[in-house]
Amino acid sequence: MRTNYSIKNSITSFIDNIVTILLLFIEQTIFIKILGIEYSGLNGLFNNVLTLLNLAELGIGSAITYNLYKYVKSDDKETIKSIMYYLKKSYNIISLVIFILGLFITFFIRFFIKDINVNININIVYILFLISTVSTYILSYKRNLIYANQKNYILNIFNIIYTIILSLLQILVIYITKNYYLYIVVKIVCILIQNIIINYKANKMYPYLKDKDIKVLDINIKNSIINRVKALVIHKSSAAVTNGTDNILISTFFGLTTLGIYTNYNYIISGIKKIFSNVISSTIPSVGNLLVDNNYDKNYEVFNRINFLTLWISIFTSSFMLVFIDNFIRIWIGSNYIINSIVLIVLIINYFQSMMRCSYNVFKEGAGIWIEDKYIPLLQLSINLISSIVLLNIIGLSGVFIGTILSSLVLWFYSYPKYVYKKLFNKSNIDYIKNFIYHILLFIIVISITYSISLLSTNIFISFLIGLIIPNIILIIIYKNNSNFKYYLKLLNNILRKRGI
Repeated sequence: MRTNYSIKNSITSFIDNIVTILLLFIEQTIFIKILGIEYSGLNGLFNNVLTLLNLAELGIGSAITYNLYKYVKSDDKETIKSIMYYLKKSYNIISLVIFILGLFITFFIRFFIKDINVNININIVYILFLISTVSTYILSYKRNLIYANQKNYILNIFNIIYTIILSLLQILVIYITKNYYLYIVVKIVCILIQNIIINYKANKMYPYLKDKDIKVLDINIKNSIINRVKALVIHKSSAAVTNGTDNILISTFFGLTTLGIYTNYNYIISGIKKIFSNVISSTIPSVGNLLVDNNYDKNYEVFNRINFLTLWISIFTSSFMLVFIDNFIRIWIGSNYIINSIVLIVLIINYFQSMMRCSYNVFKEGAGIWIEDKYIPLLQLSINLISSIVLLNIIGLSGVFIGTILSSLVLWFYSYPKYVYKKLFNKSNIDYIKNFIYHILLFIIVISITYSISLLSTNIFISFLIGLIIPNIILIIIYKNNSNFKYYLKLLNNILRKRGI
């Protein structure tokens, strides 16, 4: 059953993200053509500022979902009702806190912008972005129960419909009215409607959620949630600052135009990452269900399968983007928006390490490992901020992203070997280091061969084919006799056969 849910969740997540990135590309194209590159930079800046504000969520959703796995498996409806009511109250408080903090930041928002040549009220735009963020918490808490039941494919289907409607409406608004304020208002309305519909769906799936007789949450469960939330405060806030500072630093030190150019690359890179990382992350409920049994060998077997898929995807997509993304930008919006080649290489390296973390994070999140390494994110944050600011003053824009890469080494050399490899699989650090070195070398070899072959032709279509085919051919040659490769071939064959293909 876990495998079936994982397949459904992964397939719908893949479709969801393909639809999202395609519509986002169309929307971004129209957005830049009509409103200009600085508006695009402004979008990126405010999204990052509000990413920082979202740290007020403190990981309560993750902590509560982790506690739900056990009671969903035992079908303990009374405890589930108590947990969900606790989550509802928590989200109401969170949305209020985010709104108040967001209003306070309004007074300082202009300090994050080096130059501005847009004919709008920055404060009004920011407040609309803030309302959009707060809207995501309204009536959204019941999603967590659907997720804990391994049925996030339902959420993915709703999100596909939401994304299509939202993108079409926003494109129409920009094209017809050229009104940036209305563009954001449309998103707020669509978020609220989506949450209302999902809330209704959850009530139909789990009618007991409408019961009025809800018991007080057991003190031991509440303490478990609170203890994990304490750790997640550090994890989430540090991660939000680490991930959310790039755009702020670029805007502050290099200006909105440079931020707008980077944002175009980031739309593509983060879009591709979202497509595939969400496919991997969609296995978290099933992994959480698996880890309840505490079987080291089974845990390691499942991890190896997920990690193999993650490695393949990471190497293939990194190689593809390195040889094709510049050509794509030229076709899309023009040669004036091409980024420095050194910056691109650093972005690809950062993308690779970030993607490779997905399989480890699936098991960390599924196991609820937050308390054990709660101070690691603070170290990450310090390394990221200090090294980014120092390096951007020495080597320019690429220094911002090198700082992010350096901060991730704390996870690779401490958290993952100790809290995933040892704790969940009972494996030694030597096994971990061997795999780590092998994956890095394989990445370097495949991406170097692919890039070298791409230099033989300047034709855009040829570079597309090289990026698409060469890395996969190399990986097939290397892994043709690998058990994980055979597992996925068999899985694919079974899926196709069931559908009569």
